[in-house]
Amino acid sequence: MLTPFLRTVTGIVLLLFPLTNTAVETATLSPTVDHLRATQLITDFLGRYHYRKFELNDEFSAVIYDNFLSTLDPNRNYFLATDIARFDKYRLSLDDALKTSNLIPPFNLFTTYRKRVNERIEYALHLLEMDFDFDKQEEFLIQRDDARWPHTIEQQNDLWRKRIKNDVLSLRLAGKKTEEIKSTLTKRYEGIRKRSNQLNEDDIFQLYINSYATAIDPHTSYLSPRSFDNFEIRMSLSLEGIGALLRTDGDFTVVERIIPGGPADLSSLLHSSDKIVGIAQQKEKEFTDVIGWRLEEVVELIRGPKDTVVRLQILPGSKGDGAAIEEIAITRNKIKLEEQAAQEKVIDLPVGDSGKKVGIITIPTFYLDFNAFQNGEKDYRSTTRDVEKLLGKLQQQNIECLVLDLRSNGGGSLIEATKLAGLFIDEGPIVQVRDSSGHIEIHRDKDNSIAYDGPMVVLVDRFSASASEIVASALQDYGRAIIVGETTFGKGSVQQLVDLNRFGRKPNDNLGQLKATIAQYFRISGESTQHRGVEPDIPFEATYDKSEQGERGLDNALPWSKIAPTHFGKSLISNSIVQDLTDKHTARVKDDEKYQSLVKLYDLNEELLNEKHVTLNETNRKKRFDQIEKLRNEYEDIIGMDAESENDQNQEEENVEDDILLYEAAKISADLDSYWNADTQRMIVQH
Repeated sequence: MLTPFLRTVTGIVLLLFPLTNTAVETATLSPTVDHLRATQLITDFLGRYHYRKFELNDEFSAVIYDNFLSTLDPNRNYFLATDIARFDKYRLSLDDALKTSNLIPPFNLFTTYRKRVNERIEYALHLLEMDFDFDKQEEFLIQRDDARWPHTIEQQNDLWRKRIKNDVLSLRLAGKKTEEIKSTLTKRYEGIRKRSNQLNEDDIFQLYINSYATAIDPHTSYLSPRSFDNFEIRMSLSLEGIGALLRTDGDFTVVERIIPGGPADLSSLLHSSDKIVGIAQQKEKEFTDVIGWRLEEVVELIRGPKDTVVRLQILPGSKGDGAAIEEIAITRNKIKLEEQAAQEKVIDLPVGDSGKKVGIITIPTFYLDFNAFQNGEKDYRSTTRDVEKLLGKLQQQNIECLVLDLRSNGGGSLIEATKLAGLFIDEGPIVQVRDSSGHIEIHRDKDNSIAYDGPMVVLVDRFSASASEIVASALQDYGRAIIVGETTFGKGSVQQLVDLNRFGRKPNDNLGQLKATIAQYFRISGESTQHRGVEPDIPFEATYDKSEQGERGLDNALPWSKIAPTHFGKSLISNSIVQDLTDKHTARVKDDEKYQSLVKLYDLNEELLNEKHVTLNETNRKKRFDQIEKLRNEYEDIIGMDAESENDQNQEEENVEDDILLYEAAKISADLDSYWNADTQRMIVQH
């Protein structure tokens, strides 16, 4: 059982000229007493209660060491191979250091890192005074996380020459003049140095402990006192802004996910994988360059009062790193409950002589007004309650089949996931949860009523996660619905937040917070949704590498596993029916020009996202960009809409035909209906 104190929450660089006085040398930092105490508490807690049983040994030490180096220098721009050779004494000793709360190794590494940053930025500023030959045929390696550390100063200088040349070329292609380019990049590089010099003891400690925590699993993390305060502020203000989940990738701030119902979603201007490189408020003429900024600082600039405009400069992820910078403007607002709430529509699908009425229910997230629920209010708002009402409304319109759209639904309330699945079966188990002690709890639907017993399709994608995967997997295991789309995200773990101050020895201890993985979800079939996700019965053709998407693409993710199944009934949707539906889908989309154009567009996007090199020849760069734009425009013209918003949940366009994947899901539901009507018994799950 879980312990009662837990609370649940869903290279050296020698320059050929002397350094100027702008390369500030800062005092050596060292760990504090609070850091030593927090290290003791964290190592003890994770060793006892983390779901993954691990041994803090030499092998584990090597992972922590690599994580910390990657955190400091993810693109291997600053350290030289000689630095790494000098640090190698720490590779197999960090386990012993953690056991004794010895924090000298990471602080020593950071001292060298800060010195190298100062030296490299001084060289970068020197390069800005030089002219670059944009007719020369050469390339810049963008993704250097797997590259070798530069062995010589000459190698490192050439690396930085190409980096600066790439930055200059990007701004030239965006129409910037020479002086403006120099000013922008000077501020950018000075900012990188400034932020490095501003990192304090707490920041270094947090970076190091997170290198330890993420060596266990990617969802375990530590928040320093200041970071936790900012976290709480972001949570309390999370409903007022643009509605985008951001992450850091090297020097860039990248959009991880667009929150359904938020301003970014409704504008269709910002998308996942876009890089935010500049920010300006509505009355500001100049953009603040944010490349190399810390995530908290970027969030601070984006956040602001309702009805104010924030202007963003972005590198569209779908156009690759060689694309020109684009500018967009989004009006901040609160994320409206009505936009996040489940919504319904009916489409008349042309099938045969009479056609089919298909109901569509879109669920952007699993929500629950927890306070109203706990206070016993009768009209509290929840996903299940709303969906049940929508099902009644749809059935009054005599729908013959249903599509449940869970694309980009990142999860939410476990209670609501269990209850929602229960709307479509009479009663029974929905999901199993195993904690770190091995105890298994089965979450059941205890209501034997069924809100809808007709043919049903569940549409998912690679961003459907957590609670969405619970619903999709349960309905798949019962055979209650056909799952279509992409393999889901694969997050089947549970985290809890621990306030370390509760275990401090003094009232004024300032130890921070620990988020730890303490349990795992399992399907009623016994298989985990972790890592593998939910594989659709009918996969929609996708060209992306599944091994690099979702949980499968995260380092040190918990593996897929299996426990004993729990008893549950079976439906009449046999493998032969699924195969027949698959054959019909394959034949239908083979000659569907819109569908095939969408697949080609996804293929193009994936190709661009996986490019590791960009040309530094200006003519070739423009030519490549023009080729990409020509292809994109061709595909979008055929599709008939802005394809980048193809998967957006909240499109203003009411015509479902414009949402190619949803429309195909509706056709599959109509195919399924023919089997429902062919059987004298309704295909209801029997127990």
